[in-house]
Amino acid sequence: MGSHMSKKIPESSSSAVNLPTTTELHYKTELSSYEAACKQDTDLQTFDSTLQARTNQVINTLVEGVEVRALSFDSLKQVTGCLLEMNQEVVRVILECKKDIWKSQELFELVEEYFENSLKTLDFCTALEKCLKRARDTQLLILVAIQQFEEESESGDNRYSKTLQELKNFKEAGDPFTEEFFQIFQSVYKQQILMLEKLQVRKNKLDKKLKYIKSWRKVSSMIFVATFAAVLICSVVAAAIAAPPVAAAIAAATSIPIGSMGKWIDSLWKNYEIALKGQKEVIASMQAGTYVAIKDLDNIRVLVDRLQIEIESLFHTVDFAIEEDQAVKIAIEEIKKKLEVFMKNVEDLGVQADVCSRDIRRARTVVLQRIIKHPNF
Repeated sequence: MGSHMSKKIPESSSSAVNLPTTTELHYKTELSSYEAACKQDTDLQTFDSTLQARTNQVINTLVEGVEVRALSFDSLKQVTGCLLEMNQEVVRVILECKKDIWKSQELFELVEEYFENSLKTLDFCTALEKCLKRARDTQLLILVAIQQFEEESESGDNRYSKTLQELKNFKEAGDPFTEEFFQIFQSVYKQQILMLEKLQVRKNKLDKKLKYIKSWRKVSSMIFVATFAAVLICSVVAAAIAAPPVAAAIAAATSIPIGSMGKWIDSLWKNYEIALKGQKEVIASMQAGTYVAIKDLDNIRVLVDRLQIEIESLFHTVDFAIEEDQAVKIAIEEIKKKLEVFMKNVEDLGVQADVCSRDIRRARTVVLQRIIKHPNF
């Protein structure tokens, strides 16, 4: 209707009407935007055709009334009926485009949960450091046992009593990774997986809402052009009732800044789109942080499993040395070979624990920066 409303004023009045240049410029942008939207949207095309037919019908009826210097009750009824129908059409579209709240409680709760999970993961990293400290302590016990073995070998003490005692101390120290540690790991890992799922669900919702922005653009166009048509009709009614020249009445009516309403509505959906994109940035940041945390936890679990295998193997070797006579020398040589792998695994796990902790802190910082950038959603 942008082209129709701007070009097809009824012939009986078009010859007498020359809208001011400022008014034409005032509506040019809005009507051009609406016309372009009509070409791309079948719903708008239907709306425009209906609106054009109703507007022309009413104006033609009113023009006929002006020519005979009279307005019938049926003519006025037709005017009010047309306005009500146009408004109802706009209301219908608005209702179909579900109204949303920009202040998102759901996002706020997700952000809170994200930061809570990240803190729990940092607590897990602390628990891991404690386990690594115990692992390093057991490593020292093995080194002491090897040193005792070398001293007893040099002294000719084939009983290796001190060596066996240190090996027993190592065995009694047990697995540095306690049951509590694995419970914390499982809890944190499960929370991170659930967090990632919740974030994906929220992202999907935001993607759907962003698709509805096109509908909001349509609503904006409908409201603007319906109001434009309503004012045009009302101007003819006023002209017919007051009986001054129709041109003056229309020029006065169309000088009302209707375009500002179109811009205001346009700004609403633009602000809404900005808010949704801001939410998506925060969601994306939390998704990235959660995904990295899960990967770090996976790597930690692999390294813990590997280290536990080495510890179990050392325990078997120690048992062999303790239980079998004359087996200490063989056992120590085997322990020396395994100790290097054990020490490397401890080191690798320590590095991974630092990486995990650093990644979590960095991700928390990024999310906070996104929130600061978009304080209102």
